Amino acid sequence: MKFQQQLSHSQKQNQTQKLAMTQQLQQSIQVLQFSSEELHAFIENEALENPLLGVEEYDYPVSNHSTASGPGMENDYFSQIPDSSLSLFESLIEQVHLNYRDTYLRKLVLFLVEYIDLNGFLTISLEEAVEQTGSTAIQMLDALVLLQQLDPAGVGARDLQEALMLQTERDDSAPNLAYIILEEFFEELVNRKWEVIAKHFGILLQEVQVVFDYLQHLTPTPGAVFGDTKDLYIVPDLTLKVDGEQIELFSNKRSVPKVIFQQAYFEQMKQSGDPEVAAYLKEKQQNFQTLQKMIIQRGDTIYRVGQFIVNHQREFFLNKERPIKPLILKEVAESLDVHESTVSRAVNGKYLAVDFGVFELKTFFSHKLVSKAGEESSTDDVKQRLKKIVDQENKQKPLSDQKIVDLLKEQGIELSRRTVAKYREQLGILGSSKRKRYE
Repeated sequence: MKFQQQLSHSQKQNQTQKLAMTQQLQQSIQVLQFSSEELHAFIENEALENPLLGVEEYDYPVSNHSTASGPGMENDYFSQIPDSSLSLFESLIEQVHLNYRDTYLRKLVLFLVEYIDLNGFLTISLEEAVEQTGSTAIQMLDALVLLQQLDPAGVGARDLQEALMLQTERDDSAPNLAYIILEEFFEELVNRKWEVIAKHFGILLQEVQVVFDYLQHLTPTPGAVFGDTKDLYIVPDLTLKVDGEQIELFSNKRSVPKVIFQQAYFEQMKQSGDPEVAAYLKEKQQNFQTLQKMIIQRGDTIYRVGQFIVNHQREFFLNKERPIKPLILKEVAESLDVHESTVSRAVNGKYLAVDFGVFELKTFFSHKLVSKAGEESSTDDVKQRLKKIVDQENKQKPLSDQKIVDLLKEQGIELSRRTVAKYREQLGILGSSKRKRYE
């Protein structure tokens, strides 16, 4: 009897509800998350597996739009693309063959080129290079000198100090003492122990300031200009037309290749009468229809999210100061009756083009900060206020983070000193001790 009671308890059934993530739903989510480039690659891969799927590519004429990574940045569309499509490695190899005769020394230069990273720095020590090649230390040093004479200036440097020295050495406009200060007083210069430098050379602090300012125009990563140029051309998903106070949003059809059903091939294959062929054709036709539907849904979702952003951030597109209003994913999701993750996928890696720049949709999101008076400000607005305060400060007596906290409080914005420091660092603004100038 006891056993029967235990058995009856063990046979009790429970009902639970679970959301089954179908393969089609998973693929639809993935398609929405794709950037334009990733979607192109995905569709091309699908076309390889489906003979009924054709892809019609659009031509991409050179655009006069400018690109920008954030509000207020207005640069030429190709301003960061090098004149040549060569990689840094290919450029160096080409220069070596053009400039140096076929000697043992050239072989050593080519060996060193193999150890240049994407930023242009040499990643092998001369001692290791000597050991691996069997050359002498003098020969390897000569090879390094030849490598460091190539373009871009600074290539082949072993650290930041050497990179700046190489650039300064080849710049006729460099301040007279710039090279020797870099060579002998690099740490003091970086750590702003300028009195030591001024005393050593018998110069004014203002002259050290000139050298320091000059170095700000040099690049800490000489080879970075040769980054992959393919990723620098952005095909926006949305385009915004601004005419006076009127703004209108359009989907950019060129951001997605057009998929075509190969009807003629389908009809031809149907004539075979083979049941297996018919089943295969039916499967591939359904795959085409599913893909086409997912692409349309992706475009519709991006457009709806983009339209909400444009309406919400209307002043950004009409006001030259480009103010950003507070906006979070949840607000968009609730308004469009979708999940927050859907909005997140729709804004990451998706771009909006307007006549003054191209912006990733996620740049229009900013958390709210509420002032004592109950007024709402975005974090972007607060950062701009912080930047304005620093821009207007006495550079000979820079403001501390605590003083900035006090000044923002006077504007009705209460932040902790830690938050001010975080925002300052995000804006690329140095601490007060490093902002001091001697002019």
